[in-house]
Amino acid sequence: MDNPSGLYDVVAEPGLVPDGLQLVAALSGFTDAGGAVAQFGEYLLDTLESTVVAEFDPDILLDYRARRPIITFDQDHISDYQPQALRLHLMTDEIGQRFLFLNGFEPDFQWERFSAAVIELVQLFAVSTTTWVHAIPMPVPHTRPVRVTVSGNRSELIDALSVWKPTTQAPANALHLVEYRLQELGHPIAGFVLLVPHYLADTEYPTAALVAVESVSAATSLIFPTDRLREEGRVFLGKIDEQVQSNTELARLVTTLEERHDAYMEGNGVRSPLTDVDGELPSADEIADELERFLAGNRFGDDDGRSA
Repeated sequence: MDNPSGLYDVVAEPGLVPDGLQLVAALSGFTDAGGAVAQFGEYLLDTLESTVVAEFDPDILLDYRARRPIITFDQDHISDYQPQALRLHLMTDEIGQRFLFLNGFEPDFQWERFSAAVIELVQLFAVSTTTWVHAIPMPVPHTRPVRVTVSGNRSELIDALSVWKPTTQAPANALHLVEYRLQELGHPIAGFVLLVPHYLADTEYPTAALVAVESVSAATSLIFPTDRLREEGRVFLGKIDEQVQSNTELARLVTTLEERHDAYMEGNGVRSPLTDVDGELPSADEIADELERFLAGNRFGDDDGRSA
């Protein structure tokens, strides 16, 4: 394996980052149900003070054929080029607590080397704990709180917050490998998997981003502003509820999800809202087909001046 430090440049001035800060990580890529991770990253960078500490090289880690940079074409010339970015930020929460935030694209290539590079940074800055988030679609109703599965070696968080503890195989995220390697070293780490309603997986679901914020806060005691996300979530859910109430078939499907969710949460014999399928569970397509036209015409920014 080539030297991991060749993947990144530390751009912060010496002494800027104190030892012992907590690291929060959110990489968008293979799976980001409800746009939770992307919204979470954008929200923190939009609302908190930040300084770039290190930058990773996208030419080494990224497959541009899958995730192309954005250009601005201005009538007859290219006026702007926005490459994908993966950066480590020094950030400050609402009450002045500083932390590190790794955010950007999930690497397509050299995962082992990338994992080793993250560990180098963890050791360079004597990071105290690492917390990361990602989101997957689950057959659960939007009328119930977004739940989480917690992984890692922080048993107090797993015991308190993890509602689904499967033994299964699933496609990995690059941060799964980082978690695995840090856990081998005995470094305190927690990964939060947000369980997002499967029929909202392709939307920008503000409530999922809010739960990401709250989960990280629970793990780190960092304090984040949430007013904007809460309001966007209320507006979004209000529109979904309005559509459900006006469609009998859609209401029936959501009711089925509610019954299964509640039975599972009460522990009365339903093994899992994901794996215990007996033919009564509505598919994502069944619900999404009912919502597609509604959501396409009612995204934030179309009629209320918001942006997700």
